[in-house]
Amino acid sequence: MGNREFTDDPASIKYHVKKFLLNRKQELHGKTVIDFPAGNGITSRILRENGAIPLPFDLFPELFRVDGVNCLRADISHGLPVEDQFADALICQEGMEHFPDQYGAFREFNRVLKPGGMLLVTTPSYSHIRSRLSYLLMESERYNRHMPPNELDSIWMTGSPGSEELYFGHVFLTGIQKLRLLAKLAGFRIRKVHFAHMKFSSLVFFPFLYPLIVLSNAIAYRKNLRRHSGNDRIRAKEIYREVFTLGIRPAILLDGMLMVEFIREGSCAEVRARLRGRDQEFTIT
Repeated sequence: MGNREFTDDPASIKYHVKKFLLNRKQELHGKTVIDFPAGNGITSRILRENGAIPLPFDLFPELFRVDGVNCLRADISHGLPVEDQFADALICQEGMEHFPDQYGAFREFNRVLKPGGMLLVTTPSYSHIRSRLSYLLMESERYNRHMPPNELDSIWMTGSPGSEELYFGHVFLTGIQKLRLLAKLAGFRIRKVHFAHMKFSSLVFFPFLYPLIVLSNAIAYRKNLRRHSGNDRIRAKEIYREVFTLGIRPAILLDGMLMVEFIREGSCAEVRARLRGRDQEFTIT
C-alpha cells in the first residue's frame, strides 16, 4: 500500500496525524520535529513538505523510504541519540503499545524536548467501550479474533542471534488515564485529546453502558474526595475532576484510537519536587 492510501484512509491513524500536521503547519514551520518511531517515513515526509525539519528515528531504519532524509537507529530503552532540549516537538506514532517502560519513554521525551515543546502520542485505545468488553470477555485486544497476549503472537521480532532484544506486539496497550498519569509524572500536561476514528461497535453499546460509566465514576469521585480536607482537598478536587472528566468523555469512549497532544511543562526533576503521594513515609522493617 502506498503512502497516499495510508494518509487518505480515515480508518488509518496516519490520516489523522497528517490532518493534525496540516492544521499546525505554521506552528511547526522551521521547527525541529523528532519522528519516533518513524516507520516508513510518511510522517517525516509530510513534516518536510510543510516546512518543518524532521529528525526520524526507528528501531528498524532500513524500512524508512524518504529520499533526502536520513533515519537513524534508536531503541527507546537506550534513549534517543540527541542532546537535552534539542527538539521543538516530538511525534510518537503507534509506539507506546510496544514499549515495556512507558514512563521511561515519557521521561526520555521530556529530556529531548525544549521547554513548552509539543508531544503528540497516538496509540490504540484501551479506553473505548469495545476494548473494555474485549478484556472483560477474553483479556484480549479484540475478542473472538485475537488470543490474549502470549509468546507466540505477542513477540513480533527478536534481535540477532545471541541478542537479548525483543520487539513486542501490542502487549502494553494503554488507556487515557494511565497515559495522562505517566505523562504528568514526566513533566507533561494534556493540551488536547483529538478525536480520530469512531468504533461503531462501541457506539452500539454506548446507550446501555454510558449511564453506568458515569455513575461509577461519579461515586468513586465523591468517595475519594471526602478523604481530603483543607488545601489538600482543593488539590485533590482539581486532580480528580480532570480524571473524572476524561473517564466519562464520550469521544474517548467511542474512539478506537488515542491521539493526545501534550505540552512539556517542566523537567522531571521539577515535577518530582512538587509531588506529594498518599503515603508520605514508607519503611521496610
